[in-house]
Amino acid sequence: MPFERFELLVGSKNFQKIQQLKVMVVGVGGVGGYVVESLARCGIATLVLVDFDTVSLSNLNRQIIATYETVGEKKVEVFQRRIQQISPATEVIALATSFDVSLLSLYPVDFVVDACDDLTAKKALLTECLCLSIPFLSCMGTGKRLDPSKLVITTLDKTHSDPLARVLRKYVKDNQIRGKIPVLASEEVPQPIPGKEIASCSFVPASAGLLITSYIIRSQLKEKERIQN
Repeated sequence: MPFERFELLVGSKNFQKIQQLKVMVVGVGGVGGYVVESLARCGIATLVLVDFDTVSLSNLNRQIIATYETVGEKKVEVFQRRIQQISPATEVIALATSFDVSLLSLYPVDFVVDACDDLTAKKALLTECLCLSIPFLSCMGTGKRLDPSKLVITTLDKTHSDPLARVLRKYVKDNQIRGKIPVLASEEVPQPIPGKEIASCSFVPASAGLLITSYIIRSQLKEKERIQN
């Protein structure tokens, strides 16, 4: 059996729960790609992938689907093929589009992962998920970092050293949004690298994606979440 080692780890009843899991991943790049890959290798039922972008040469240093052969292809379509080779029973809904809150109604899921770079989409996603009581986790910045051991799962109000999180905290405060907002963030101060291009490596985004999958799976097992206070 393809997932017998994982079933041995979590138990048969828990594995059956995970096999019914439906997850939407918004942004399937450096972080989101590893979320998609690792969730598929857990044998989940459905992956709804939302990303308008295509694979580019600049993705080769950190994105799991990026190869010279896939450059120019839609990322969600590459993943659709890839997941079918890993877990044929997993339904992959590939949406080559930008995130819109209407997708949350069109494609009901058990969990939403925000791994996108679009600030407007991040704001809309967290607001709508809170409004609809959909479990979610939003990834903060992983660029300009070198130490994956500094990654933590916490709540937005407890983040520091992250420019993206600072903007989102202000948005939440200005709009009087209530409720805990779970995030993955780095406690590492970003490297002071000038220019518009975001410097990046392979191992920090990948580690972030795997931590997010761990969070999702453990939440389904009703294990006490290790959220920092």
